[in-house]
Amino acid sequence: LIVTCCSAMSSWAADAPRVRETNDFGWKFARSDQPGAEAVGFNDAQWQAIDLPHDWSVFGPFDTTNNPRSEAALPTGMGWYRKVLTIPADYQGKRVFLEFDGIYENGSVFVNGKLAGKRPYGYSSVCYDVTSLLNFGANNTLAVQVNNTHQPNSRWYPGSGIYRHTFLIV
Repeated sequence: LIVTCCSAMSSWAADAPRVRETNDFGWKFARSDQPGAEAVGFNDAQWQAIDLPHDWSVFGPFDTTNNPRSEAALPTGMGWYRKVLTIPADYQGKRVFLEFDGIYENGSVFVNGKLAGKRPYGYSSVCYDVTSLLNFGANNTLAVQVNNTHQPNSRWYPGSGIYRHTFLIV
């Protein structure tokens, strides 16, 4: 089940206790297309260790080829984020969501190699029910593909990447 806003959870969980944990720390990042990066066994050992929020565009040079309709812009492109997350066994029987406050742009979220959902727009938060994709009491691989290659796509500087906080909601 893909939920576009975590407020949709309120209708079924009004009396249930809710846990909202930060999911910002311990990510890995690579700026390029990485075929197969959503797979559990993908080798990300050489990727950069980062914490979120993260914007890879701010690290590049201003260049007229980055956005042909401007005097100069920062680089955009394709990037991947990965993280291994242990889901406690006592979360089994509960619904588990991943919430992203901002992915710019065209974010595809994978859990254990399976697509949890896609969001083409970059300025809105998104929340996915990932309960059926998780291994409870074990490690789980999260992978997020960010495709910010279509330029120009904003009249303001949008950045590139998972540029806001992330949460695990149970």
